[in-house]
Amino acid sequence: MSEIMTRKQLYLPKRLNQFLKRAAKQRGVSESEVIRQALERDEKAVTYPVRESADGWEEILRFVKERQAVYAGQGKPVQWNRQELYEEPETGK
Repeated sequence: MSEIMTRKQLYLPKRLNQFLKRAAKQRGVSESEVIRQALERDEKAVTYPVRESADGWEEILRFVKERQAVYAGQGKPVQWNRQELYEEPETGK
């Protein structure tokens, strides 16, 4: 069974567009396939430091404890969303 595909539209600088056309022609595949192959290679090369780093886990635990403190004594469950994990904390500067 094949994977479900999602349509994407992107803008490329002229030099990358020309490279994409040449690469697709040389490989005998579609331009979309060249892009998929590049993303597959990149996906395999990516490392996730949070999984490999105790510092990453400590940062997550610190965030959870901060959120618990916000809701302590309010009788409400701790609430947070994934985006808050990625946002830079505001400084009082």
